[in-house]
Amino acid sequence: MRLGIMQPYFFPYLGHFGLIASVDEWIVFDVTQYTPKSWMNRNRVLHPSQGWNYVTVPLANGSISIATHEARILDPPAARKSVLGKLSHYKRKARHYDAVVALVEEAFSTAEDDSLVRLNARGLRAVCAYLGLPFRARILSELALDLPPDLGPGGWAPAICAALGATSYVNPAGGRALFDPADFARIGVELLFAETELFPYKTGPFRFEPGLSILDVLMWNAPERVAAALRDGTRLTPSA
Repeated sequence: MRLGIMQPYFFPYLGHFGLIASVDEWIVFDVTQYTPKSWMNRNRVLHPSQGWNYVTVPLANGSISIATHEARILDPPAARKSVLGKLSHYKRKARHYDAVVALVEEAFSTAEDDSLVRLNARGLRAVCAYLGLPFRARILSELALDLPPDLGPGGWAPAICAALGATSYVNPAGGRALFDPADFARIGVELLFAETELFPYKTGPFRFEPGLSILDVLMWNAPERVAAALRDGTRLTPSA
């Protein structure tokens, strides 16, 4: 079983889905200290005038004093309205606007659920279903795993892999320095790194901005094209 482990990001960029497409099972990593002003409660879309603009989910308790799984949305209906408002300038310009709005609506579909982690997990699941990507995901805080205490940044992945019986682990290529391949070799897990080529695309009357939220990618591109780009443009390389 090939495993991927990442923090719960809010409608993340295309490369995040390249990683998802490369694994058999996905673990939403939500047990460590919450990081304010991170990609967990915000992302970037095109600004109606120029450049890019943040779409943000305000939190009632977003601070370093909580664990990620404890993060709570201040007002889910208001957050939904705000996010959709920040996307409204796409309406008459982007061909797939209605489909993207439906993905946001699905993420916010459980109005009484104020968990940021579950909101982001629903968003990932909605996008993967739209793209036809298998998405078998579990939330780490909801698993009864017997993990060693006081794990460092590079220790979580091998420990989770061992606990779940993974045969290989895939991490974004930018995180190579975080891991010691020997930690994975000792437990018989293959360590791989994924890099997804980010393709340029036409954005109607707006200037193209690279690396925006998947919401922007899907506004302008059919799901078949995005899925094909993930299959053809994601490359896995070994640790050595």
